[in-house]
Amino acid sequence: MFSSCSIALGRRLGLACSLSSLLLPADALAQAAPSTRLDPIQVSPPEAAKPKRPARNNAAAAIRSQARPATNLAAQSAAQPAGSSAPTSPTLNATKPEGTGSRLNLTPLQTPASVEVISSGTIAERGQHNVIDAVTQDAAGVVATPAPGNGGLSFSTRGFAGSNSVMTLYDGTRFYVGSGTLTFPYDTWSTQRIEVLRGPASVLYGEGAIGGVINVISKKPLATPYNDAEVSLDSNMTRRLALDSAGPINPNVSYRVNATGNVSDGWVDRDKTSNVVVSAAVRVQASDNLAFTLSEDYGDRSPSRYFGTPVVNGGILDALRFKNYNASDSTIRYRDNWTQFKTEWDVADGIKVNNTLYYLTSERHWRDVENYTWNPATQQIDRSSYIEIFHDQKQFGNRMDTTLSGHIFGLANQFVVGFDVNRIDFTHINNSPYAGASSVDPYVFDPGSFIATTSPTAPGFNAIVNQYALFAEDRLSLTDQLSFVTGVRYDRPEVDRTDYRVPSNSFDVSLSGTSWRAGLVYEPIKHLAFYGQYAVGVDPVTNLISLPTTQKTFQLATGKQAEIGVKQSFWGGRGEWTLAAYEIVKTGLTIPDPSNPTGGLALQIGQQSSRGLEGSIGLALNDGWRIDANFAVLRARYDNNSQVVGGKIVSYDGNVPVNVPQQVSNVWLTWDFAPNWSVYGGVQIVGQMYSDLANTQLRPGYNVVNGGVRWKPDDRTTVAFRVYNLFDKVYAVTSNGTGQWLLGMPRTAELSLNVKF
Repeated sequence: MFSSCSIALGRRLGLACSLSSLLLPADALAQAAPSTRLDPIQVSPPEAAKPKRPARNNAAAAIRSQARPATNLAAQSAAQPAGSSAPTSPTLNATKPEGTGSRLNLTPLQTPASVEVISSGTIAERGQHNVIDAVTQDAAGVVATPAPGNGGLSFSTRGFAGSNSVMTLYDGTRFYVGSGTLTFPYDTWSTQRIEVLRGPASVLYGEGAIGGVINVISKKPLATPYNDAEVSLDSNMTRRLALDSAGPINPNVSYRVNATGNVSDGWVDRDKTSNVVVSAAVRVQASDNLAFTLSEDYGDRSPSRYFGTPVVNGGILDALRFKNYNASDSTIRYRDNWTQFKTEWDVADGIKVNNTLYYLTSERHWRDVENYTWNPATQQIDRSSYIEIFHDQKQFGNRMDTTLSGHIFGLANQFVVGFDVNRIDFTHINNSPYAGASSVDPYVFDPGSFIATTSPTAPGFNAIVNQYALFAEDRLSLTDQLSFVTGVRYDRPEVDRTDYRVPSNSFDVSLSGTSWRAGLVYEPIKHLAFYGQYAVGVDPVTNLISLPTTQKTFQLATGKQAEIGVKQSFWGGRGEWTLAAYEIVKTGLTIPDPSNPTGGLALQIGQQSSRGLEGSIGLALNDGWRIDANFAVLRARYDNNSQVVGGKIVSYDGNVPVNVPQQVSNVWLTWDFAPNWSVYGGVQIVGQMYSDLANTQLRPGYNVVNGGVRWKPDDRTTVAFRVYNLFDKVYAVTSNGTGQWLLGMPRTAELSLNVKF
């Protein structure tokens, strides 16, 4: 049965929707089956989710009802439990409040920026088990640059790549990135939704978000009982088990506990992996206007130890595709822990206070041979960089904001002001300088053991970072159709670095940066919004908590963006589309000092820019058809960038930045072809990228097709058969720039069973 369905799926993927199906009359669309409808529009939470205390001012209460992130989240969770397999809306979700594009809990239509919301239903339907797949296959213009060395959580969007420019959050909380590495969150089972904000977001979350923000929102406690379990097996012998339970403990206390774990043989030689994620939360409704939520998230992961495949004559040999050149005793392990305590207090009509206190930790260990290069003279694979590294990171912080809703000179106004403070303690232990070398036969070889180099593994440095920030945001409704949205944030991080190897390289430095944005949103008719925004953000030259001595005098780089766009929700919520155009200019990059090119001195006068066009559309059509599609095209360039090569300064002006494709698209087609049966397919289209500043190492673009079929024998059971990389495309996800490519997963089939009870 499943084999025939897979063949049918392949044939369906080759079909295109006829133009006539997109031009159906309104009467026909109105008769579409309920199973194809998008999620109903919900501007304010249902009465059951609102505080019971009667409002003393109707106008203020109406405004306040749109400014309650926690209440809206609870209402959404109750309306559609996380992990539900019911048909979901396109990824934009334009009329639902979200908390990433604004702290005022505006909907994407009300926000003068490019915002997308990827629901848990969409993620589950498409079998996207990790954050990387969910974001890159569903959001417009985002690609991933994951590698074992960066923790597997690194993105590229709008011409800017890496954790210095694209920030990842968990429930709106930021874990400061050290040495370019972030290892949590990664599994999507505990995810309620993912919100993607493209463009400078420093005004909301601080330095390091000129390209955008990925905010992973966890599942919340529910006031009604809910239980869910899923088991799956794929052709790489990945065994996955997931559990989710929520409900009331008593009328004022509710809970949520979910856990997932998997073990896998991997798709390359000698690459067994495993991970466990456990998340728990308890919400206490202390009174009608006061609630507390305590949450604990823990992850223990032993990820892939595959660092890439050597490039031979500019490409990948089929015989090397599944080879793993790492040492036999290599190891990678990440352990992350997030403890958060949230307070939500409706002080009075039009006044709401939110506070989040958190303690975050991460322990990481790598012991690997990381670089592999084809040697044409010896016909061998030369291995180098026997690296052992430990990270020990602790972060203690608190974020508080107060939202005021009311009127100014008779105009409806929402205003939020708050502060964000953090203390980060980061210790880096390593065996630098990274030495060791060996050569092996490309095809049949003894991987050998990790070589203890002449440099022992010992503490390298410790950094204490104290970060302080003040922020404010305002939305003024000038008319019923026109609103003015502004925001500002001031950041002041202080870095105190102790160098254990060379004490004279220890230093302490204070940096500062001011980010702001101003935008207009015009809604001439209901659910059609035109907007324009100008934003200024800041990025560090490198990760703040691993700032090297050579960059201690540098200031934060500045990015400026102008963006215009249009968004619409139509056909009663069964259709949505967006279109945006932007230009970003980032200044303050470092280039060598021409007066002393070999002295290690640098000037902070470099510049990088990008301009582009992004669009998305989601349609729920007749006869059970649904289509979601997006695209991004851009022109990204180094305007002023040079490096020292062979003792001389080499200019890279006009070159394309590393790991930045200039065309990205996603297309998904779903068809409910029979009662309780649906089939879907999607293609991810990524343009070519360069792996080096000189643009001499070109990685080809790729098209990857995923698809599957789902059967619901009853309301509580879903059986799914999926095929990832249906046509077994050989493609490079990223590269470390040394002649090896990190390849994507080959064709993989998966069978899963989901049961709600």
